[in-house]
Amino acid sequence: MISVSHAQQTLCAGVEIVDGFMRSHGFLYTPTTAGKSSGGLFAAGEFRRANRTLELHYRDSLDLVTYRVGRLRSHTRTTCGRSSAGDGQVTTLDSQKESLDAFGHLLQDLKRSCADFLVGSDADFARHVERAESLRKAVPRLA
Repeated sequence: MISVSHAQQTLCAGVEIVDGFMRSHGFLYTPTTAGKSSGGLFAAGEFRRANRTLELHYRDSLDLVTYRVGRLRSHTRTTCGRSSAGDGQVTTLDSQKESLDAFGHLLQDLKRSCADFLVGSDADFARHVERAESLRKAVPRLA
């Protein structure tokens, strides 16, 4: 089992992988919480710019990424124009190296297919949330 400080350290190391790219789009990172929940020890933080937030949750790996624009939100597998479960690369992995690899995959996803979140209008992001919800209903495993 990992310790809270290990979870925080690994999340911090992962954030360093995407920080330069996110800063280039005006986002700043802030750690938000760490502790123990029913699912185990965790650490979380967010990149924020105005009404946009990229939330990162680390447990044994990068296990939840949430994109928020205003009150709208979407999760990794159905955000940024992805149309199938195989499109997004962020996965739940076991070792610390593999966990850090997940941040590299997140960076590639951000560069490749997240323009509407990074620089698009709120309406562009809203269309992606609608499409993601439609996909989730059509293929429940995408949620």
